[in-house]
This record gives sequence, C-alpha cells and structure tokens, in this order.
Amino acid sequence: MGERYYMAVDLGAGSGRVILGTYSGSVLRLQEIHRFENGPMDMAGTLRWDIERLFSEIKIGIGKAVSIADGEVSGIGVDTWGVDYGLLDAGGELMSPPFNYRDSRTDAMMPAAFERVAREKIFDATGIQFMSLNTLFQLLSAVIDKTQRLDQASTLLFIPDLINYFLTGEAANERTIASTSQCYDPRKKDWARDILEALGIPAGLFAPLTDAGTTLGVLREPVGKETGAAGVPVITVGSHDTASAVAAVPVTKGKFAYLSSGTWSLLGVESDAPVIGEKALDLNFTNEVGVCDTIRLLKNINGLWIVQETRRIWAERGEEMTYGEMTAEAAAAKPFTAVVDVDHPEFLGPGDMEARIRSFAENSGQPVPATKGEILRTIFESLALKYRWVLDRADELQGHHSDVLHIVGGGTQNLLLNQFAANAVRRPVVTGPVEATAAGNIVTQMMASGDLHSLSEGRALIRESFETETYEPTDQEVWDEGYERFTNLV
Repeated sequence: MGERYYMAVDLGAGSGRVILGTYSGSVLRLQEIHRFENGPMDMAGTLRWDIERLFSEIKIGIGKAVSIADGEVSGIGVDTWGVDYGLLDAGGELMSPPFNYRDSRTDAMMPAAFERVAREKIFDATGIQFMSLNTLFQLLSAVIDKTQRLDQASTLLFIPDLINYFLTGEAANERTIASTSQCYDPRKKDWARDILEALGIPAGLFAPLTDAGTTLGVLREPVGKETGAAGVPVITVGSHDTASAVAAVPVTKGKFAYLSSGTWSLLGVESDAPVIGEKALDLNFTNEVGVCDTIRLLKNINGLWIVQETRRIWAERGEEMTYGEMTAEAAAAKPFTAVVDVDHPEFLGPGDMEARIRSFAENSGQPVPATKGEILRTIFESLALKYRWVLDRADELQGHHSDVLHIVGGGTQNLLLNQFAANAVRRPVVTGPVEATAAGNIVTQMMASGDLHSLSEGRALIRESFETETYEPTDQEVWDEGYERFTNLV
C-alpha cells in the first residue's frame, strides 16, 4: 500500500497543534505542521476561550497539512481538554465565547448542587470525580445566573464537538468528551437525566451521542475551499485528549496503569466497566469513557500547571528560566525540604505558587523551601508522591496490582520527574510517546477507516513507531520516608 495521511487537531489549555500522521503500512510518523498559542481571555471580568481565533488557526494548519499530503488526507480528528462547552442558539449560531473552566463563577456551585441533590446520588448516576469546574456545575451556574441566557440556547457542544460543528455543520456529542461533564451516566450510556432535571438543567440541550471512530461528515464547502481540503472526512476520535492519550499507551501485556502527564496529570487504570460505589466516592475517583467502549478509572491531579505558573510569575518579575534550567535547579537542590498536596485548593488557581508553597510548608510545620531549586524540587517530589497515593488507590478499587506505570504526553520530557515517579510508585515506569494524544487520535481514525482493526493493533503500531524509556525505582528508603510525611498531609 502507499502512504496514508491523517490529521490530528490537538487543542490544549496552553497551545494547539495540527499534526500530520503518515502511515506507511507498518510505522506511523508524526509531523507537527502548525502550532499556536492558547489561553484564557478576560471578557467583562470572566475567563473565556477565544474560539474564533482557535478555529482560524486550525484552518491554517489544515491548509498546510493538506498541501504537504498533496491533498490525499484520509481523515481529520479533533481532541481537546474536557468539561468546557459552547451554546448554540435556535439558528445554530454560537451565542458567546465559551467559558474557561478556571472561571470563578463555579466556585460556590458544588454546595448549591448538594442542596438540591445529594452528593451520593450525583456520583451514583455519573461516577465522576467532584471538581467545581465540571460541566454540571458550570451549567448549574447558568441556571442560577440568568444573565448566562441558558433559556435561549438550543444545543450544547463540548469544545471538540464545537470544532467539529464548525468543520462539518454536524452537531453531535462524542461520548468520551461527554463523559467528562458529570452529566453522563456511564452505566446507562446516556445522559444522567434525573440529575439534570433535579438541578433544572434541560437535557434537551445536549446533542445526539456518537462513539469515537464515527465518520461525522466531510468538511463544509467553505472550509474545504479555504483550506484546500474539500471532501476530507472528519472522524470523531477520543475527543477528550486523555482518551486519545490512553489509546496510545504502548502496553504489551499484564496489568498496567497510565499517567497522561501535562498541565494536568491524569492517573488511573483501564477497566471494562465503571467502578461506582462508596469507596470510589470516598476517594473521589472518576469513570470516564475511553476509546472502544473502555472505562478510564482515574483521578485528576493538578500536574505541571504549578510549574508553569511558577515560571510565569518569575518571568513577570524579570527572572526568566527555561524548563530545562528549572529542572536542573531542582535536581541540584536538597531532597525533601518540604512536601505539599498539589491538589490543595491553594494551588488550583493562577497566582504566585512560590509564595503559596512557602506558606503551605510553614502552616504545616515543615521547613520552608528557601531557594528556587528547593521550591521546584518540592513541586516535583510532591507530584511523584501524589502519583503513588493515587496509583495505590486505583489498584485498591480495581482489585489488582498494576505491574508497570506508563507515562505518556509532554510531561515525559522531564527526565527528573520520570525518575521521581518510579522512585515514588516503587515499580517500573515506561515513558513515551510524547505525542501520545495525537497518536491515539490518529489510531482511532485508522480504525474507522479500516487501516487498523482493533485497539490492540493500534497499540502495537505505537510500540513499533515510537521510542520508549524505562525507569527503575531507586532510593526506596528515602522515598518511603517522604511518602510517610506526605500521607500525614493528605
């Protein structure tokens, strides 16, 4: 067979990319064609996404990619972060720029929801980790705050669904992204209608559900003409970026856990069915849908966001550092000056992470990190220790011990954190591919197009196509002592 080309549109909370995948029949190669910045914009005191600019950038990327592929593109797939959405009016027009999940309007929404519906009932219906940023609480905010005009909306589309709508004119809610919302019932495989009704959220807002690997349609004529990609099919993939990343875990056999490492760290195991019960509720785990009708039993961990915010604040002070320089400072610093809970509310919003870490250490009776290196090492060590805590709980819920932790995504480029992770979880860590989300996106398109026939075939292709690195645990006694300190805080 000749070479086949697929496009992955991968939008993250900090940047977006259009990536061209080339399949030779035995190996998949990825090429970043177009990269652009992303981030929240302030709109009348609210945080929003500049979705029009993002779509313009996506079209630029599609045009570049189709030119390289000489017009022979077999599919386009879109994945993004979870929970955020846009609302269409009765005429099919976007009503306003979508809210950013870090917008403060949801801060008080969880208590407001629990006044209407018991926390246990919400979890039993959805199996989703409670976080104030979840779509359920965003929509409750819209119900309570009439200025958000929810009553004038006709259709809700999550961010990748919205991009697909702009591309094809077809409105659908892909299942993996829908499952992040806390509006979806993973056992019934439908919307959690009783919960929505009890909170005053109209279930009729949601579009028809589609599975990853569905050909949604071809590019609308104006988009095809503008990009030179007329007639190219748009295929729903694991539209939640973590679903695509997990699809690309290059597992061989045995029991495994995964960690998608980036702004967020999402750590868990792959299951055939949701794990919903009192224990999962107490541990605040989540059951999100994966590619090929799998369940991602996982927990969201506040990941490299803390490092990114630290770097941003230092740069504003004129103390710019590259990520490589930051890692080197951490490696040279004294181990375990302090440990912090990276998921403490103090670390979730934008701001001076250095000051917050020092305050946390002081308030918890620990030595206060004094240098930049000690601040950074505290972050990396605490992240790794949180990985162990979450992995042990995931194993407990699943009822088996995971033999290996696979780390995929951009965070794998931090070699120090990779080794810290192995030390903390006390088992081998296998890292790679870096571009797991794009690879999983394209593998799902290939299954839809018939180039692959199963997820296991896709993962075998990933193993053949991308390098991995294995880290063995070291310094066990020191890390066990650090973990004991950590568990006293969590």
